Amino acid sequence: MYNFMLVLHVIVVISLIGAILIQRGRSGGLVEALGGVESIFGTKTSALLVRVTVGLVVAFFTTSISLAYISKQRGKSLLEKYKDTPAQEAPIQGEASSTDEKE
Repeated sequence: MYNFMLVLHVIVVISLIGAILIQRGRSGGLVEALGGVESIFGTKTSALLVRVTVGLVVAFFTTSISLAYISKQRGKSLLEKYKDTPAQEAPIQGEASSTDEKE
């Protein structure tokens, strides 16, 4: 389920970037560079792109929240997993160990 949501999220992000770049902004946007996009979608291109962008934004937030929830359900962080295990102390260099003193 997590992998499916992650792939869906990446697809939504790439589509959202494309939809934003295609829209006409103050300086024309990528639509002017492409030239014939308005003739493909008709005269209502800006209204269609706004609706597509809003749908992709809703999908982006939904997949983001879903990924956060699934990640929380999958398990705790690695630090919390190993928090209760006792740490082994390394001997300090220069100090003789108890076996070296007996000899």
